[in-house]
This record gives sequence, C-alpha cells and structure tokens, in this order.
Amino acid sequence: MSAAPRLTPAASAEAGTFIAADVGGTHTRVGLVRPGQGGDTVAVLAHRKYVCADYPSLAPILSAFLAEFTAGNGIGVERVVIACAGVVLEDRVVNSNLPWPISLSELRRELGLREVLFINDFQANANAAQCMAPDDSTLLTPGVRDAAPGPTLVIGPGTGLGAAIRIPSGRGTVVLPTEAGHTAFAPGNAREADMLRLVQQRGHTHVPTEHFVSGPGLVNLYDSLCTLSGAQPSLRAPAAITEAARRGEAIAREAVLTFCALLGSVIGDLVVISGAKSVFIAGGILPQLKDFVPDSPFHARMLDKGVMRPVLETVPVRLIENERLGVIGAASWYLEHARDAHGDAARPIA
Repeated sequence: MSAAPRLTPAASAEAGTFIAADVGGTHTRVGLVRPGQGGDTVAVLAHRKYVCADYPSLAPILSAFLAEFTAGNGIGVERVVIACAGVVLEDRVVNSNLPWPISLSELRRELGLREVLFINDFQANANAAQCMAPDDSTLLTPGVRDAAPGPTLVIGPGTGLGAAIRIPSGRGTVVLPTEAGHTAFAPGNAREADMLRLVQQRGHTHVPTEHFVSGPGLVNLYDSLCTLSGAQPSLRAPAAITEAARRGEAIAREAVLTFCALLGSVIGDLVVISGAKSVFIAGGILPQLKDFVPDSPFHARMLDKGVMRPVLETVPVRLIENERLGVIGAASWYLEHARDAHGDAARPIA
C-alpha cells in the first residue's frame, strides 16, 4: 500500500473550494465543497450523481462536473478527494467492484490537478459526523435509542459491503477503515449453510460476506435459494426481487428476509469485535428494504451472540439516507487534516 503523505502548511493555507467524489461500483457522486459554517463542517455548493457504466473511466465524470460547475465562473479547483472502497497499491486502487481501473497519478495528469487524494469510502462515511444526528436517521432498534459514549460502527451494503469504526479520542476522532466485506461468510442456520456449500461446490474456495450481504449479494442469495428450492431464478436485479417480495412471491420474500437476518448477524459480529456503542447503516441497498426490517430476524440475529447478548441489547442501530454522505465525509476528512499539517493524511497522488 502506498505510504500516507502529510499535507504541508502551504496546502493547509490554500484549503478552500475543492472537489469530493464518492466513487462506487454503480454510481459516482461528486460535490463542489468548501469549509462550512456553524455546526456543519462542510458546505456542498453543487452535487451530481453519475452512472459509472455511462463513462469509460472516472476522469470523464470529473471533467463533466468541472465543466458544469467551475468553468467560466472564477472558481479554481486544484484538489480532488476520492472516497472509494478498497486500498491503494502502487498508485492504483485495488477494488473488484469498480467498472474501470483508477490510477491516481494518471487522474491528476488528465485533469491538470495539483493533488488527487484517496480515502476508503467507509472511512469517509464515518467522518461525516454532521450527517449522524439521530433526528436525521431512521431507528431500526425500537426501544433502543440512546447510545453510551464510545466507538461508532458505520456499515453499508451497496455494490459491496463496507464498514469503518469511528473512535473518539483526545484530539477528536480516529477512524479505522476495514475490508469487512471480504471476511469469510458465516452461516447462522442450516439453510444458510446449504447456501454456502452450494457456492463452494461451484468452485469458490473463499466465499466473502459480501457475496450475500450487498446489492449484488441479494441476487446471489435469491439464485441460491431458487436452486435449493428446485426453482428457476427469474429475477436479475435487487429492485425486482424486493418488489416480488412485496407481492408475496415466496422465494423472493425468503431472500429479502434472509438478507436482513445476515446483515443483522454481521453487524452483531462487528460490534463485538469493535466494542461499538452505536451503529449507523449508510444507505446502500437497505433503504429499499427498510419496510421489511421490523418483521425480519434482523435484530434477533444481531443479538444472537451468546454471552455478549446483554451488551448488544444496549446498542442502537440507525439508517442514514443521505446521498451526500460520502462526499461530505471525504471533504470532512480532508479539511480535518488540512488544518493539521502533522495529522494523518490521504494516500497520495504521484
């Protein structure tokens, strides 16, 4: 992985308007941002969402945004902060879910920028503290509202499964990114064990959690349940499976409820590992499914961790539905470190 650079005092002094991009496997969200006022650490001046498959690479997306919002209006942009799943290895983003490769140095040269910086997408999400007000989110654990002081888990099943831990410290916060989606899938009952064996029989020696707990994972889950039920799968998209479940189609409904159960189980595991006192689910596919959560095994599976159950019973879980979360988080992270030339900074450009 590339070594983390440190932002210089000169860069800190120039921290004004810049671009923050939340790059996913399906959509890229781009914002023109600057330091905020009052309780907001970031002000978003402009925001657009792009379909990744419509563009040959990330550079044309950023070029289109720059042309629309900065050309001819006197706004100079020298920096882009990219929030994206994965890590940087030898200047390239390692991510199996992107439709095209990303080279940070090539991106900088193509766009004529001074800096292109990288942050893990859920590390960015966990930095978006201004989006985590309880009143701006949906409580998924009725009766468990108040969180004790301590770490916060931020997780989201989108094109993959991302997670990060936000830890309060004397200086503010420390955010630990993870690659939780690549941990081994752990079945919680016989039906899920059959699903795992089915995938292994197809030649997969490692079955990651996100194979079932993600947007594409819901399709994989439905396919596996069809095979186990002796049925022919007919639905190829998460939205189609969700709508079929609402109509009462049996396998689609089982798929959605199993998805909720698996997500609860994964959250419980990560809370036990991290000592998190609260959980925020950051968008992804869950807003499409949130009406299923109350009648699903989501909370029961989260709590089903043996002697740790009483601890988990005190942990509230909330859903954030804010399309600007990743953009705000990436910008917040950059501004925090731009103010502190000795703080940890981004994985670099060339």
